[in-house]
Amino acid sequence: MTSDAHPIQPGQSLSYSDGATRLEGHLVRPEARADAAPGVLVVHQWMGITDHEQQVCRDLAGLGYVALAADIFGAGVRPGTLQEAAQLAGTYKGDRALYRRRLAAGLEALKAQPGVDPARLAVIGYCFGGTGALEAARAGLPVQAVVSFHGGLDAPVEALPAPVRARILACHGADDPFVPPADVAAFQAEMRRAGADYVFIAYAGAVHAFTQKSAGSDPSRGAAYQETAARRSWQHMRDLFAELF
Repeated sequence: MTSDAHPIQPGQSLSYSDGATRLEGHLVRPEARADAAPGVLVVHQWMGITDHEQQVCRDLAGLGYVALAADIFGAGVRPGTLQEAAQLAGTYKGDRALYRRRLAAGLEALKAQPGVDPARLAVIGYCFGGTGALEAARAGLPVQAVVSFHGGLDAPVEALPAPVRARILACHGADDPFVPPADVAAFQAEMRRAGADYVFIAYAGAVHAFTQKSAGSDPSRGAAYQETAARRSWQHMRDLFAELF
């Protein structure tokens, strides 16, 4: 994932809120362009906003988009261990209404940025954030596309079927042990019931977290970086955005 033709401005912290909860995102924008730019909300994995999400924002800005790494957990709330991360992520996966509110708050903050075209918005996310991207579509948030990179595909049991209007791209590791075939089948059935325009791509040999270099290179652990899947999934996202934006 490298920057393209657009020079970019330095990234900056962006404070915004969900009610009384202060959130701290990371914003990167391209240098001034003649027209309003599409905006992309980037939803972090379960460790919160890291160097990975900030780099993704820089790469998106290099493609001409205004990118905001959303803060789901709250300003200063960052897990120190995998156990803490699992607990925090579980809070939001167990309370999808709260998760959707944090996503909506991030979108509002992105839309409010000068030079963002509010009619051209997308949400992308990684692992825990991939679930969030799908929740943005399920909630009917005002976005044209969502992209889930190795995200959880499950919907809440109590969720009622609703039309999904955003275009959906789900990038999945074919050998991901944390998202079993039953979840894949249930997701595809859900998308059909919702009348969604979706694409589901499974990358051969890839496990969970295949875009994350910090996951290491040993797929036997169930989570590992795979360069081929990372590169191809990024290009698939670019193709979708080029078609829409």
